[in-house]
Amino acid sequence: MEVLDVVEMLQRAETPIFWVGALATGALALWLLCHIFSGFRIWVMGNGDLLSPKLGKWAVVTGATDGIGKSYAEELAQRGFSMMLISRSQGKLDDVAQSLESQYKVETKTVAVDFSQADIYPKIETALAGLEIGVLVNNVGISYTYPEFFLHIPDLDNFITTMINVNITSVCQMTRLVLPRMETRSKGVILNISSASGMYPVPLLTVYSATKAFVDFFSRGLQAEYKTKGIIIQSVLPFFVATKMTKIRTPTLDKPTPERYVAAELTTVGLQEQTNGYFPHAVMGWFSAVLAPRWVVTFFALRMNKAQRGGYLRRRKLR
Repeated sequence: MEVLDVVEMLQRAETPIFWVGALATGALALWLLCHIFSGFRIWVMGNGDLLSPKLGKWAVVTGATDGIGKSYAEELAQRGFSMMLISRSQGKLDDVAQSLESQYKVETKTVAVDFSQADIYPKIETALAGLEIGVLVNNVGISYTYPEFFLHIPDLDNFITTMINVNITSVCQMTRLVLPRMETRSKGVILNISSASGMYPVPLLTVYSATKAFVDFFSRGLQAEYKTKGIIIQSVLPFFVATKMTKIRTPTLDKPTPERYVAAELTTVGLQEQTNGYFPHAVMGWFSAVLAPRWVVTFFALRMNKAQRGGYLRRRKLR
């Protein structure tokens, strides 16, 4: 009798269990399909036509003479923007400006300032006066000379001030200068170059990691404020790119040239508010943010940076 009762209960539960399983399978399939379509839309189709001088005649790029900043200047000039280049060295600025004018037949302007100083923004504001700015790329940034424990960083007081002025203050102040005229015209794009190091704490690069986390949070908060006003503010979080700052000389699939990285990143504008900018980096970002526990990422970052620190200090002793 008891056996019959159990069989009857299982038969009654069979249909609900079937539908629960079917709904769960359907939901999973729909989730996968949406992500596949979204990935195809971002990484295959892209949004390459969005960035054009229709947003405004001028594009402004900080840290425009090397690496990622120079590549942004070249890509935007190729799209027809007149270029305002801002960096520290007037000689390098002149070289980049002449190259852009010669190759892409665009108008250029330059401003030589040291972003480690806090009193530079009146000079920049004067230079930007009257320009119809469609794109701002907040790219200027600095990192550590080598990974180091916080209290052992050489000239720590000045290091902190410089890191904050270059990596944080520049983003806020440049946005303050440019955003009002974008809001008036209800269009414009601001690209804030953060770093994958801002996605989680990175020991021995702690101050750099924290400043880049600020850039990411600032960008996403600002996008929420201005999204309905026709303005795109994107947080860009690259992993390693073969630039002078990263000291990577040989590009690989996961460590692309600045040109390759920027060309890929610009296709994500308008499609992702927060992006790693390059498909292999997006895979790495998803793995480290979704699959890997935070303590595992921090542990391996600490281990890698300790090894780099040791190698750097040993090389210094041999000199």
